[in-house]
Amino acid sequence: MPYPSPVAAALSGASLGQLQYWRAGGDSALLAPELPRAGGRVLYSFRDVIALRTFVFLRESVSLQRVRKAVYTLRELGNTAHLSQYRLVTEGSSIVLLPPDGDVAIDLVEQPGAGRLAGTLGEVFAPFTNQRGDQVVDLLRPRRHLAVDPETLGGYPIVSGTRVAFDSVASLVRDGVGPAEIKGFYPSVSAAGARDATDFADEVDRYRSGDLEVA
Repeated sequence: MPYPSPVAAALSGASLGQLQYWRAGGDSALLAPELPRAGGRVLYSFRDVIALRTFVFLRESVSLQRVRKAVYTLRELGNTAHLSQYRLVTEGSSIVLLPPDGDVAIDLVEQPGAGRLAGTLGEVFAPFTNQRGDQVVDLLRPRRHLAVDPETLGGYPIVSGTRVAFDSVASLVRDGVGPAEIKGFYPSVSAAGARDATDFADEVDRYRSGDLEVA
């Protein structure tokens, strides 16, 4: 199940303006969504969201120009898989590519292609604070009673232990159905799950109506 831009923003910590800026430029785009548009809407995949979180995570420590250079060097070195497949971390003012195994990382910015000792991998899936000072949610558990599982609905946020999308529940609550009454529509969804689904939907809406920062 694809992610509309506001959901991708809420799960990655990027603003809508950043998403727009990073996908601009055609072949030189930092990250163009791998899914086609639907009805004019931009849609992101689960892999896209992982890559977006990586960019947001890196932007805590380095400039966007260095992120772009790292991606360019990665491609120049023959790494053409989806960006979500690579583990990128900051080392000082540079960005390095961590190998699947071994201790030697590849510098992508200051000395492109040079080997150096690998640092620790920042946990991109875990909560962190983005460049704007906002808390970015845990990717796989954006709320206590919500889950993101790439094997269920393509990674679209669901109420834990169910296959029910968070926004399906939130829309009912917003229409006046009490959290405790959600079981009448979705027997497997608890009142706590309904509250968390609505709370996360509120966060998605904050991203939807947020500023268009592009740095």
